[in-house]
Amino acid sequence: MAYSYKGSISFGLVYIPITLYTAITDTAISFKLLEKKTKSRVKYKKTCMDCKDKEIGNQDIVKGYEYEEGKYVIFSEEDFEKIKSPKDKTIQIEQFIQVEEIDPIYYDKSYYVVPTGGEKAFVLLLKAMEQENKAGLAKTVLGTKETLILLRVRNGQMILNTLFFEAQIKKNPCKDLEEKLQKQEVEMAKLLITQMSASFQPKKYKDEYREKLERAIEKKIQGEEIVSSKEASEPTVSDLMEALQASLESIPKSKKNVVLPKKKDRPRANA
Repeated sequence: MAYSYKGSISFGLVYIPITLYTAITDTAISFKLLEKKTKSRVKYKKTCMDCKDKEIGNQDIVKGYEYEEGKYVIFSEEDFEKIKSPKDKTIQIEQFIQVEEIDPIYYDKSYYVVPTGGEKAFVLLLKAMEQENKAGLAKTVLGTKETLILLRVRNGQMILNTLFFEAQIKKNPCKDLEEKLQKQEVEMAKLLITQMSASFQPKKYKDEYREKLERAIEKKIQGEEIVSSKEASEPTVSDLMEALQASLESIPKSKKNVVLPKKKDRPRANA
């Protein structure tokens, strides 16, 4: 398994060498871009705007910051490394917190943390965090930017999550809504939530669209045409209470958590 980062965790005056491995696999089906008539692969070339669109290779490319229109200062990989302090090159734990304190909107990527030395110190940190039910909040520089990090324990193993900074979170464009709700509508909605409630079982969910796409690809290979899926259309219900009642009645009996009141006894909106 290819690693994503090699460095160390700084815990007080203790340094633990570690390697990060990505915890997520991209399962998306990849399609190539082809020219419509010839079915030949489409390629993208890197060209220089001031070199009569001459194609250039990676060895001819440098990074530049535009401080004025058309004016750049050039940065090499050595320049980026010189800027980093020893602290920037380690995952420096700054404090310990409860995982529940972090809103999921701040989560970005997930990695497995594997010690490459100092195993005793690594296990000590892991066990102490697990017993105290705490997670470590840290920072380090990954690539050319500082990253906020959460170190936490999951199933007896250490997981690293990169986090977004507060400044990276966009403001929600949805304004506070003030709709007048009837008590009956709220009670019916709560009843529907109760009926649809269950514990989270990850294995229960799979990418069904990917499976349909794989079957469609196989049909195309065999020279067959793709037929549109025939699924029952969603019923159109204009009245909110009628929609809630229809939703409750559509839940299979095997999945219902409580006995539903008879239809005539259910709360209804005032006429």
